[in-house]
Amino acid sequence: MYTDYHIHSTFSPDGKSSMEEMILRAIDLNLKEICFTDHVDYDIKYMDHFVVDYKEYFNSLNYYIDKYKDKISIKRGIELGLQKQLFDKCSQDVRKYPFDFVICSQHAIDKMDLYYNDFFESKDAHTAYEIYYKEYLNIVKNYKDYNILGHLDLIKRYGPYDEILDDNYFSDIITEILKQVIYDGKGIEVNTSCFKYNLPDLTPSRKIIELYKSLGGEIITTGSDAHATGFLACKFKYIYDYLKNVGFEYVCTFDRMKPLFNKI
Repeated sequence: MYTDYHIHSTFSPDGKSSMEEMILRAIDLNLKEICFTDHVDYDIKYMDHFVVDYKEYFNSLNYYIDKYKDKISIKRGIELGLQKQLFDKCSQDVRKYPFDFVICSQHAIDKMDLYYNDFFESKDAHTAYEIYYKEYLNIVKNYKDYNILGHLDLIKRYGPYDEILDDNYFSDIITEILKQVIYDGKGIEVNTSCFKYNLPDLTPSRKIIELYKSLGGEIITTGSDAHATGFLACKFKYIYDYLKNVGFEYVCTFDRMKPLFNKI
């Protein structure tokens, strides 16, 4: 049975399905466990409203955890959009609330969200990618209050270029990121939003996933990045089969920020 550890509800401003709708769909899919990871993105141009009301969030989570305890396991998570100026603020959030799981993502650089074109203006593809990966390296070197990195190569989703650049151009930086993640006892996710956005590879790519494995990485989660019920656990059978085939024996879940290893 599968675990979806990247789920958004209407607590995220871009969520389309309520928390209960997502839970009921997960039960229909016979998922073993889900973790809500709604968005918190501070200090972004045009989008300062991407912030969860933590009091309402935890009240709802606790209510549904109890209501559906006999049907599905539900965990308390969050997806933090990290930027270099937000380390202290995000750490305060994580330490203040009883999270089971925290995704560290990079959605913006210098307050410019990758969803919009601001960041990419006047930059060729190689320059944009290099800045993105170097910023992510700075994050993992200096920020530790998280469990896994979200969609590590997100730059590929939003870059307005004719082609997606090969990971080999940035292999040194990506390797440094992964080594730091492993050293810190953190992990990465396989994010199946790649199928939603018709990307030519997984997110992160197979090269990155297999590099992580070759470096000794063991902590890996599976997440659909669903913002509506229709995308929950998308292509999970394929992903679980792939992970097993490349040598992963376990997919992780989390309890109070501690990884639990579930045999594939």
